[in-house]
Amino acid sequence: MNLPTKLTVFRLFLSVVVIVLLCFPFYDVGITFPTFTINGIMVELQYFIAGGIFILASITDFFDGYLARKNNQVTNLGKMLDAIADKVLVDSVLIILSVHGFIHVIIPVIIILRDIVVDAIKMDAASKGHVVAAIGSGKLKTACLMVGIVLTFFYNMPFEFMGVNVAEILLYIASVLSIVSAIQYFNANRKLSREEPKIINS
Repeated sequence: MNLPTKLTVFRLFLSVVVIVLLCFPFYDVGITFPTFTINGIMVELQYFIAGGIFILASITDFFDGYLARKNNQVTNLGKMLDAIADKVLVDSVLIILSVHGFIHVIIPVIIILRDIVVDAIKMDAASKGHVVAAIGSGKLKTACLMVGIVLTFFYNMPFEFMGVNVAEILLYIASVLSIVSAIQYFNANRKLSREEPKIINS
């Protein structure tokens, strides 16, 4: 297992830590996280900690891909684990934030459905010997989504003091871009759907 893959596995571990931190009923075992007020805003330390871990996990997402390409260490195992780690980290956090009332439920619904559609397109293309390249709207969606999630963990600070919910705005932009990018992926690859999958003789 090379270094990029180890970073991906570490991201999976951090994802599980975030999920446990946000979902485990700590109060049942006598553990409580302090709450405090910042300029009139009541915040829970639990979400700040989860936000910090989320940022660390997101950083590993950049470096595992960068190192894999730089050192020519791209492997099928690494690509598979990377895709799994991304979905576990982002999708689980979106669902949890929705359940906890931080974001509207339509956001994780759109994001997750979009990923299902795009992943299906990519798998279909791969079965026919084609690689589906990332598109601009998809990259912009990811950027808006990640920043929006981080700001949500930190209660939209410092923008909350200005009366502008930047976190929510970014997440809705990411949702719109999810739909746009899914349509673009479909239109760009619909001709492939009529091709027959390549049969590999062993």
